Amino acid sequence: MQHIYVYDGSYLALLSLILELIKRKIKPDNIKLENYEVTLFDEVINLQIEYDPNILKKMHKSFGRYATNAMYYVFLSEEENKELLLYYFFLNALKYHKNIGYKRNLKCVSEVLRISQYVMHEGHKMKGFLRFKELENKVLYAEMEPTNDVIMLVSEHFQKRLKNEYFIIKDVGRGILSIYDKQKFVIVPEDNFILSTSVLSDEEKKMEQLWKIFYRTIGIEARKNDRCRMNFMPKKYWKHIIEMEDEL
Repeated sequence: MQHIYVYDGSYLALLSLILELIKRKIKPDNIKLENYEVTLFDEVINLQIEYDPNILKKMHKSFGRYATNAMYYVFLSEEENKELLLYYFFLNALKYHKNIGYKRNLKCVSEVLRISQYVMHEGHKMKGFLRFKELENKVLYAEMEPTNDVIMLVSEHFQKRLKNEYFIIKDVGRGILSIYDKQKFVIVPEDNFILSTSVLSDEEKKMEQLWKIFYRTIGIEARKNDRCRMNFMPKKYWKHIIEMEDEL
């Protein structure tokens, strides 16, 4: 029988649960979302604990910025059993504090650093590959399908770059939207809104047509190298990039 501890899906809830398990000296078989598919061999345990609103500040002070950020990036990943991995990383971080990043001989540390780098790099790619379209109501709209849940990282970036614009970013695979109102952004389920994203502004239609003409004009067919292009711009992102629409 496996003892599975569950949480509500938020990062604060996960950290609070991990800290509580460590305090009680409990070694979980696994940690899962509370709505995960239970098997016959699982004993689900939902600890009723109070969240510590200052836990991130305490972690930053004790573990350092590098390790604290790495843990958050792992949380955003789609890695299987990431919660259990973070439990062991947290456990060791309490022992080594700001030196935890140097303990790469520990599997939990090397894995956390590897996964965090992957998530961080995908977030950077999304910031460069994201293509906004101006809708008829002057709202900027963009779609993406990242492997990891990087919509928060991308939204924080464009909140600074487009602070005087209204924009909506949609994570197609997860069915969530980031909606920015010139002051702050909120991330909500797609089902909460009815979006009409097919009605582009007249200016946007002209700009898209001009951009496609420019892209075709500067391209040299004899030097076309799809393999090289995919190294810089993975093919899974192509369908949301304007200049690639005709090729697909």
